[in-house]
Amino acid sequence: MDGKQNDEVRLKAPARAPVPFELRIAPTNGGHVFDVAGPDPASGGTASHRHELSGREQNDYLALFEGISRTFGTRLPRNRQESEPSTFTAPYRVLLDRNIAPEIWYGYGDPAVTRVPAERTGDGDWYYLFATSNDAPNSFPILRSRTLDTWELTGFVFPEGRKPAWAMDGVNVSDYWAPEMHMTEESFLVCFTAREKSGALAIGLARSSSPEGPFESDEAPIIGGGVIDPHLFVGRDGRSFLFWKEDSNDVWPSLLSAFLHDHPDRTGTLFPLSEDQRTASLALTLWPWVKTLEPMERFLVQQVLIEAVVADFAGFRERLQALLGGGMPEAAQAGIRGILTALRTPVYAQEFDPRTRKLLGERRIVLENDQVWEAHLIEGIWVLEHAGLFYMFYAGNDFSTPEYGTGVAVAPSPLGPYRKMDRPLLRSSAEWVGPGHPSVAPGPDGAPWLFLHAFFPGEAGYKKFRALLAVPLHFDRESVTVQPASS
Repeated sequence: MDGKQNDEVRLKAPARAPVPFELRIAPTNGGHVFDVAGPDPASGGTASHRHELSGREQNDYLALFEGISRTFGTRLPRNRQESEPSTFTAPYRVLLDRNIAPEIWYGYGDPAVTRVPAERTGDGDWYYLFATSNDAPNSFPILRSRTLDTWELTGFVFPEGRKPAWAMDGVNVSDYWAPEMHMTEESFLVCFTAREKSGALAIGLARSSSPEGPFESDEAPIIGGGVIDPHLFVGRDGRSFLFWKEDSNDVWPSLLSAFLHDHPDRTGTLFPLSEDQRTASLALTLWPWVKTLEPMERFLVQQVLIEAVVADFAGFRERLQALLGGGMPEAAQAGIRGILTALRTPVYAQEFDPRTRKLLGERRIVLENDQVWEAHLIEGIWVLEHAGLFYMFYAGNDFSTPEYGTGVAVAPSPLGPYRKMDRPLLRSSAEWVGPGHPSVAPGPDGAPWLFLHAFFPGEAGYKKFRALLAVPLHFDRESVTVQPASS
């Protein structure tokens, strides 16, 4: 950490906050110490306790907020709660459940699988896998397999020292997410997410004459300003469309923390439960320190506040909407409207010219989070054309919790209108947690297979290992189910 993050910080809850927390945050070797004082819900008196933050990763913050929860009655982080084993089952085929090379740091999150035919490889048919690398020195591992049974690492889209000039780089600074490789008539095109040097997430393009690279990035992102999870769809009619998600789920927690800090008296209205009032009071007290952090660390610190909102997402939106009619100043109402807007995570689509690598026409919203199981976000789009219909596979809810799953929407054209299936296609099971961010490619039997990532139970979280799973798909008219792989 640098700047203010290297200095001791003292924080006090603003007047009218439901819970009057006071904090002292001081740097230590490799971490921080948090001296927290506030009302003790057990005794009714005042308690003070020292909590250690040993590092800057998600598990470090989960441990910190678990400790604070035990002392001060704030919300216990979701990943530290015991839950009933899931009864959901699916016929997963496990393709990769360990790292096959030390240069791959976090496994195979956000997996995009492409089957490249012999005429494009000169060496027979190959499956190629591209995956998220987060802040690893080598960005986007490229793996290949003949049969999906065994895989080999062939390189990286951006090896160390060859990152795009427009993107941030460095441990705990950069975020290289969700690469996809697609075949065009002239080349192999990779679309991906990275952080611009402003800190905002953006979508970039890179191209190569070979699926194994070397890949050359465009000089600037094709879309910037807080967008993620690009998907390039190439239709049978030759038209191409770029899909992406607005990264508002990275925005609203900070907007909410800032609003609560400025208007602490509204905390009780927005959070009826005592543990959530305590959680929100802690978040608004921490906000002057939190806003100095890097984007992903800021997100990790606010994880418990996010969970307090998501626990009653529809109710929270209603209570927040009701504040607009409460005689608040215009600046405060503008803040509320900003939060309400950011609580939606729209998926956009726009026609794309692979030859010029330019977007054409106007973008349009094709999907939003509007089902209970999705809560505050949808992401990880992949569109498949099948039997005259267009199937959009997507992920919903928080990727680091058991609530994350995979949904399906169906439309008569790539641009919609899309109708969602009533229930998620895939949910957490006893064996695998958070199955999501799907891609589709022909399986060994020639039929469409869905490829996705999932965590081992008890091991979900940012920069935790994610395995590569696959499951064959079965299509009925305007619906999809999964089925066991044929022997």
